[in-house]
Amino acid sequence: MSMTSHIIHHVANLTPSCPSRAWLSKPHPTLPILATATANALRIYSLTSFNLLSTITGGHKRSIRSCSWKPGTKKQAVIATGSFDASVGIWSQEEDDKEDWRFAIVLDGHESEVKSVTWSAGGNLIATCSRDKSVWIWEEVGEDDFETVAVLSEHDGDVKCVAWHPEEELLASASYDDDIRLWREDVDDWGCVSVLEGHESTVWAVEWEPIQGRKEGADSRLVSCSEDGTIRIWKKQPNQERQQQSRLSIIRSTSGEKWEEESHLPKRHVRTIYSVAWSTETHRIVSVGGDGKIVVYEERSTPDLQNSHTNGVEPVTEQPSVNSVTSESTEPPMEISAEESSTANAPNGEKVTWSWQAIAEYDYAHGVFEINHVVWAKAKVDGSSQEVIVTTGDDGEVKIWKVS
Repeated sequence: MSMTSHIIHHVANLTPSCPSRAWLSKPHPTLPILATATANALRIYSLTSFNLLSTITGGHKRSIRSCSWKPGTKKQAVIATGSFDASVGIWSQEEDDKEDWRFAIVLDGHESEVKSVTWSAGGNLIATCSRDKSVWIWEEVGEDDFETVAVLSEHDGDVKCVAWHPEEELLASASYDDDIRLWREDVDDWGCVSVLEGHESTVWAVEWEPIQGRKEGADSRLVSCSEDGTIRIWKKQPNQERQQQSRLSIIRSTSGEKWEEESHLPKRHVRTIYSVAWSTETHRIVSVGGDGKIVVYEERSTPDLQNSHTNGVEPVTEQPSVNSVTSESTEPPMEISAEESSTANAPNGEKVTWSWQAIAEYDYAHGVFEINHVVWAKAKVDGSSQEVIVTTGDDGEVKIWKVS
């Protein structure tokens, strides 16, 4: 019998489900609500009752593909939406009626469907990307007033995802051209400062490492997932190492800023990986994709790995995968670990090796349907606020899970 060290439990489905394919769900940064992008509507759910609170329609002519909450708002919630009609919408919640939303402004410019939209950490910038191969950056210059500050067209294919750094005005974009690009503003112009190459097919999503739980003195790393079935961790090279070539990938840079591929996560998916998310609470990573599987990973140091063996927890095995119950196998278990590991010096001067381990899996989480998106959120479970996983699928279902 093969075992993982943790188990993924299904908690609830948000009700009612979406009438058609659901693309993505985003929890509000401070309020117990969640927005789901679906056909011709944005649905707002409660993360305490798991029921639908309101449905936002109008504004767009086609389905909503992406959404992002504006951070730092106090009096009312504000959300940006990206649509298949090539437009971006800004919505604000009415103060006197929390179920009503006002379509404040539409941002036009893209020539094809908007695949991703995201607010910067400071809440003053919006980044969008599109099938038209471009990344746009918009700045809020007044109430319901935005201006375009950059149109970035260096990708050679459909741009799937954009993500802002949690502290800096540094933007990552992922593309059908297999590359990840990093963008910064230099004086008054935005430009590409690094191209991260290593994936062998479309890069579907990128996400920055949260500030919470980050190694002391370290910059935030970047996680990416791809159609090639891999999840990769990238980190910025310290200045003194900038002349060294990465041993794992080729890095091009337009301004001397270089990033290296630090590690691969264990390969557990058998089809395209569409989405990854990095927990602010446990610092774990979760992934989902075309195989309908949820996989949770944890970064462990050498002592942690030794303790897991001495405490009777077996290493993650290749087959079979485990849901909320274990399954038997006649084949001997085969140990797997991260394809690459990283090292660091401990306070006592000893070398500490870090590697990523797959600690929990759940097969067919949305039946036979693909899972389009995953995110960590805070929800009320068993009477208390707990960190949960939220998955969004082709079946129109938004599901809540917890890891134990």
